[in-house]
Amino acid sequence: MTLLVEVAGKTDVGCVRANNEDNFGYDSRCGIYVVCDGMGGQAAGEVASKLGVDVVLSYFREAAESGSYPQVGEPLEGVSEGGQALASAIRLANRTIHETGHEQAGRAGMGSTMVAVLIRDQVLSVANVGDSRIYLVRHGSIQQLTQDHSLVMEQVRRGYITLEQAAKSEMQNIILRALGSEDTVEADVEDLVLLPGDLLLMSSDGLTKYLRDDDLLTIVASTASLERVCDLLIATAKERGGDDNITCLLMKAVNPPWYKRILGGMVPGGRKWRNSI
Repeated sequence: MTLLVEVAGKTDVGCVRANNEDNFGYDSRCGIYVVCDGMGGQAAGEVASKLGVDVVLSYFREAAESGSYPQVGEPLEGVSEGGQALASAIRLANRTIHETGHEQAGRAGMGSTMVAVLIRDQVLSVANVGDSRIYLVRHGSIQQLTQDHSLVMEQVRRGYITLEQAAKSEMQNIILRALGSEDTVEADVEDLVLLPGDLLLMSSDGLTKYLRDDDLLTIVASTASLERVCDLLIATAKERGGDDNITCLLMKAVNPPWYKRILGGMVPGGRKWRNSI
């Protein structure tokens, strides 16, 4: 069964920054959704995050037209065709950002985090590089689907510090893996089953540094409007400091109406790209 996906997204410069280095984009016809958080001086962060979104969306749009997913790099073991495609698209984005950083003056070392979701029927493939996150809200519970590639979260995983200490650490911004920093990168990729009623939250760390899991769940449950949830999430992060750019992208899986099921189902239409600059 093909599920319909409702979607809403928003990005905000926050309370401190002069420019927005976050970008997000999606194409519902291809089932691809992306959030990037750029880094680098002289507006290079905006360039890196925009490239990340553009390259991944273009990869899936071109694949939809050609009917095949070009393999970039070595195949992953135990991952679906969609997961393999996500990994390839992210490797291509990494290569593009890395090469652009070396070719253009003032943009050396620019990079970006990325979280990406591919939805094909009821197969949900998720991928991440860096410390942006993907959450799944299901049956009143919330679960983080990604692991932060950051120094403090690696210290937490190894038992060196607690989550509370990580939240106060001055090393929160040290990222261990990002697009563009090296000529190759490997994303964490995982396949799951998508169920009707599932809600996915993709966000940059400008949101999650201020809102804990229970905060996110409370706001998500407060209204049925995805647009309103985006507004509330960003407003809450800004009320608590908002010292970074803030981006959230929400997707909710719903059963198609009975008449669409009778007709054989429909692929949700529409595509969107958001440049936050």
